[in-house]
Amino acid sequence: MKQLLITTALCLAVTVPAIAKDTRIAVSMTSFDNPFLTILLNGIRTEAERNGKVELLTEDAQLDPSKQLNQVQNFIANGVDAIIVNAVDGDATAAITKATAEAGVPLVYVNHPPAELDKGMPESTAFVGSDESQSGTMEAQAACKLLDGKGKAVILMGPLENHAALVRTKDVEDVFSKPDCNIEIVEKQTANWNRTQAQDLVASWLTAGIEFNAVIANNDEMAIGAAQALKAAGISMDKVVVAGIDATPDGLAAMKAGDIDITVFQNATKQGEVATQAALKMATGEPSEKTYWVPFELVTPDNMASYAQ
Repeated sequence: MKQLLITTALCLAVTVPAIAKDTRIAVSMTSFDNPFLTILLNGIRTEAERNGKVELLTEDAQLDPSKQLNQVQNFIANGVDAIIVNAVDGDATAAITKATAEAGVPLVYVNHPPAELDKGMPESTAFVGSDESQSGTMEAQAACKLLDGKGKAVILMGPLENHAALVRTKDVEDVFSKPDCNIEIVEKQTANWNRTQAQDLVASWLTAGIEFNAVIANNDEMAIGAAQALKAAGISMDKVVVAGIDATPDGLAAMKAGDIDITVFQNATKQGEVATQAALKMATGEPSEKTYWVPFELVTPDNMASYAQ
């Protein structure tokens, strides 16, 4: 039933009104230096170009919540019609939400949910994203199946202040603690969504003699880094299950090469498109849904061709 509701919400998501004049939409991204977020931003840009009457302003917050707040304040001062924010820290969004609400500027959070999502957002604020309780659960269940319900795993986490990283990690821990999936978690540390940091971390675990037969990463970049460390250590990829999330082009290429066994498709392009549609709708004063959910989808070598871009 939950999946049905999520899919229905997406199908009904947004009907974009006709725009008589150019609409200025400003976008603040967590970081431009992130493959998944690049896809998300491209989705925003594609939808803006498709509409034909949108002027898009984009800024890189460079992983800095203070910089992101300053960008939003500048957007407001510049008189933009709507703002899209990919939040650096979901727990530090209150000032952004308050500033846009007081200024009467529509605000759409995308991908990273704000803390206000659970506490109640102003009428002028919306969120577009995917239900993170699905992603880590799908990833862990698939890994458990490949491991026949037994083994030792390490977890590579995203930034500890990031909602997705926290939820994905908890999902994995919950699945692995169930009686039918007796997987022991022997290590878990953050590698900040980063391929190089993940490679270094897994290499250090191998050097320390930590034994594991599964690497469960919060995203594809860290899964790729883990695979690189395993191969550099001369470990056969047939001996270790490597799982990621996002099904990025690099992640799918790694799966095709046999380096990643599992990923979970998060439709960044669709999130970006729907966020832009919502911003356009709100900019014209039309009522908007408070949340738009884009479902996750499990990707394995058997169906990965369907997700190739």
